[in-house]
Amino acid sequence: MHSRTSWAAFAPIVLLAVAFVVYCLIDLARRPDTRHLPRWGWAVLCCAAVPLGAIAYLLVGRGER
Repeated sequence: MHSRTSWAAFAPIVLLAVAFVVYCLIDLARRPDTRHLPRWGWAVLCCAAVPLGAIAYLLVGRGER
């Protein structure tokens, strides 16, 4: 019973982190250019280092629109 309680407590945080990464991947797909890494590199970083990779993409990886 204890494991269900733990999952219920962390579920909103996990869902928020996944939604944030999905938002960054959609922004990455729509943006015409990126800085410092190619698109596939930012996609791998966003998925591998949740949510720090997505935060790094938003801060330094977004090119001009």
